[in-house]
Amino acid sequence: MSAPSPRPAHGSKLRREAIAELFTRLRALDPQPTTELEYTTPFELLVAVVLSAQATDVGVNKATRKLYPVANTPAAILALGEVALRGYINTIGLFNAKAANVIALCRLLLERHGGAVPRTREALEALPGVGRKTANVVLNTAFGEPTIAVDTHIFRVSNRTGLAPGKDVRTVEDKLVKLVPDEFKRDAHHWLILHGRYTCKARKPDCAHCVLHDLCRWPEKAPAAGPLPLP
Repeated sequence: MSAPSPRPAHGSKLRREAIAELFTRLRALDPQPTTELEYTTPFELLVAVVLSAQATDVGVNKATRKLYPVANTPAAILALGEVALRGYINTIGLFNAKAANVIALCRLLLERHGGAVPRTREALEALPGVGRKTANVVLNTAFGEPTIAVDTHIFRVSNRTGLAPGKDVRTVEDKLVKLVPDEFKRDAHHWLILHGRYTCKARKPDCAHCVLHDLCRWPEKAPAAGPLPLP
């Protein structure tokens, strides 16, 4: 039996064995990862993701904790109205535009989908305020589809580690879809975003305590603190 090829996987700086090892380690740290946005229904998730554009999950959760007990369905938010909705989300950036989009998407959900959140990318992206990334998050988190939404954290981790380098988010997304082994695809989005949020941070990455240190191909990474206890 021939030895594994030392060449990286196509589109990556890592070999396929290293890619599988990367996700094996992230899975061991968090076997059941999920979004940090708080929600109980696909609709609540959809609205939260729309509100999260250029905002933090913490900030969105603070707003939806007040909003959802009052209105958490398309009909209820439409009845609430755009002006009142602004009052609940005015601590979030771009709240005026987001309120208008949420009202408009609620109307379309009722008109076209009976108030339910659609389960196809095309129908989701036809909703106001919903782009490819938002659709990917909803398809993955609410419906279990193996989509990978690339945000700033995933873009950074993919480029730094060499997992799926690319100059734009769509290139990185397309590479990840091809490179991530099937057994990891459903949760890959959450593992990568959490790793970017808490370890591979933008300004002060915690390279010293990163479980991916030996796999990472970032030339600027700091030395490891010592032999890392792998999960």
